[in-house]
Amino acid sequence: MADPSFDDAIAILGGTGEQGLALAMRFARAGRPIRIGSRSTERANAAADRVRTGVPGAAVSGGENPEVCRGAHVVVLSVPFENTASTVRSVRDVLREGQIVVSMGVPLASSTGGSATQTLGVWQGSCAEMVAALLPKGVHTVSAFQNVAAHRLGDLERPVECDVVVSGDEQPRRQIMALCGLVPGLRGIDGGPIANARIVESITALLIGLNIRYRVSDGTGIRFTGLPERD
Repeated sequence: MADPSFDDAIAILGGTGEQGLALAMRFARAGRPIRIGSRSTERANAAADRVRTGVPGAAVSGGENPEVCRGAHVVVLSVPFENTASTVRSVRDVLREGQIVVSMGVPLASSTGGSATQTLGVWQGSCAEMVAALLPKGVHTVSAFQNVAAHRLGDLERPVECDVVVSGDEQPRRQIMALCGLVPGLRGIDGGPIANARIVESITALLIGLNIRYRVSDGTGIRFTGLPERD
């Protein structure tokens, strides 16, 4: 159950990019209010217009990153790894205890001119753990959505057919697992503590390599077999 001191909106920072925009459309189609954040209000408003075009009647607005974070129970970081730390620093003063920040970032070597099929070493262990180290006390960090292809998210007429490994403290990670269920074909998988984000983030580089070798234009995903159904 969401904290009643926050509103029901999902703020997506970097919602002007391909993956963030597709996620915004999926959640908007499920009936959730969406706030798209960017460093540019103009770009954020343009992205919000695209969501309204793709999902008529969507409750969506755009604004600068700090503005859209205020009061939103869930804040999704959908920015390139190289912009993650600066984005977190730009909004942390408006975040407050109980909010959940979802890290989608992956430290791909392409962020420093290398290959997207390799990852960089991160001092904290993973992008998600770096985010956690930068956030104020009491703001929860959850790792999720790294391995969901933007093209599959963006095709609103088809189920995504992908598992999402969600890592972090138990209560917030279960809330983000529940969000996964709003998107047809997505299944939230309990990934345990946030340290496991190190494993999940590295899978993204593997999937990129598979896309290249098998020429999968829509992007591959992952499914875990043999897991029991949850109530």
